[in-house]
Order: sequence, then structure tokens, then C-alpha cells
Amino acid sequence: MKVGISLPQAGKQATKENVLLMAQAAESEGFDSVWTFERLLWPINPQTPYPATPDGSLPQEYQIMLDPLETLSFLAARTNKISLGTSVLDMLFHNPVILARRLASLDVFSEGRVISGFGLGWSKDEFQASNIPFNDKGKRADECVKLLKRIWMDENVEFKGLYFNIPKSKIGPKPVQKPHIPIYLGGFSPNALRRIIENDLNGWLGIVGGIAPIGYVQSIVNNFRNEITKARKDSTNFKISLLAYPYLKDSTFNSEDSNADRPTLTGTIDEIGEDIGKIKDLMSII
Repeated sequence: MKVGISLPQAGKQATKENVLLMAQAAESEGFDSVWTFERLLWPINPQTPYPATPDGSLPQEYQIMLDPLETLSFLAARTNKISLGTSVLDMLFHNPVILARRLASLDVFSEGRVISGFGLGWSKDEFQASNIPFNDKGKRADECVKLLKRIWMDENVEFKGLYFNIPKSKIGPKPVQKPHIPIYLGGFSPNALRRIIENDLNGWLGIVGGIAPIGYVQSIVNNFRNEITKARKDSTNFKISLLAYPYLKDSTFNSEDSNADRPTLTGTIDEIGEDIGKIKDLMSII
């Protein structure tokens, strides 16, 4: 099991010094990867509630957000071997040609260390600011991932779709990684899993801890495995990457029922360590 760490990219902690310190320390300590994510806006009156807070508001620190790709580009020049991942970029907010070239350039500068994790986005406010329709997100995403692969793999790129069209063209640079930069998709819906399998992407990005208990993630992983089997694909070609939210407490979790009621990755060092063992087993079943 590989282990990465999220960068201090949001809020008052999001400084050049903190980001660099975290990335270089992670590399020095043997972590496999560092990760950034994307938020465009902190709406004053959000049209779409944020699912992870009781009142639907985004965390206050999201009012300040370093750009995910600019941050990784900065770190590419100041690290040597640690992988540079996005978890996630909202792919529909970006022109796919420009996005493909930015990620390919980052892969060139980092000598093949990029991991691209994408999501569809959920905030109506951010779609409005991006001038992208909120409907048909899935169909747009299907075309987007197909187009990214073609730009990264094909010598001559040509695409005619419902949402994107490219005349036969040369588009470079190509990534260092072959056949393409690893592509992971986030999301919990059956369509997200279908999109990964049908397009032969590298795997699924999930969340465990907090609002996503391990039992829920387990059910999605089982569905993922079943769909891979139905599609007659090789399961070893698909991987799982989980964003974890540990919450350390000084004392053992206290429940009148059982330890089963303890939220995943919440508790003492030993309890969280036990959960990590379960997560490791979970990730190995694909």
C-alpha cells in the first residue's frame, strides 16, 4: 500500500513556505505522493449545500485556495521523486485541450511524476462561474476522458462529439508516462465506476472517514469489482486510491454498544492503526 499526504493548500496555512516544507518533508520521510484539490468559489449564499457540514457551508479555509496545478508545478522544480497528484480537479471547468497540455507539461517538468484525479463537480455556483451547464455532466465527462487519452496518446488528434470538437491536429507535448498520465476518477455513483471501466482508466478515487464510513466504501469497492468482472476486464489494471480523514483522540472511543459504532479513523493511535489495516485489506481486493 502506498501512502500520500494532502498539501496545506487552503486557508491561512496556504503559503509558499508551508507547501514547500510539507512536500520536501514528505519526500524525505518516504511518502509516495503529495496531493492538491480544486475549489473555485466560496459562495456567500450557496445554491448547492456542501455535503460534509451540517449547515451546508464550505469550510472557512476554502475562501483562500492555491491553484492545484500551479502548486504542483512549483513543487515539481523543488522535489525529485515524490508523485504529484490531484484529488480532484473538476474536469468540466477546464477546456480539455488546455487541461491535457498543462498536465503533460507538468509530467515533462517532473519527469513522469503526475497522477491526474478528476471529478465532475457538484456546486451550481462553480458551474455558473465556469459558464458550463449543470446538466449532462456525465455525458460531458465521458467525452472529456476520451479526449484526454487521445491527446496524450495519438500522434494526430481528431475528435467529433456532442460537446467537444477538434480538427485533425498535432497536440504536444506528450507526457513522459506511457501510454498516458494515470487517470483516476472520483465519485460514488454507478456511472462513475462504469466510466472508469469502459474507458480503461487507472482506477477509482474514494473517501474514507468522516461522512464516508468504511462499510459504505466497502460496498462501492465490491460493486467496482463486480462491474470489472462483468466487463471481462483484467482487475489488476484498476487500482483504488482513498482520501482518508483521521481524527486523533486521547482516549479510547466510548460507546454503549460496541466499537463498531466508532467512526472510521477516529480514536487513539491504536484504533486508527486498526482501521488503516482494514483499509489496506479493502484496497487489495481489486
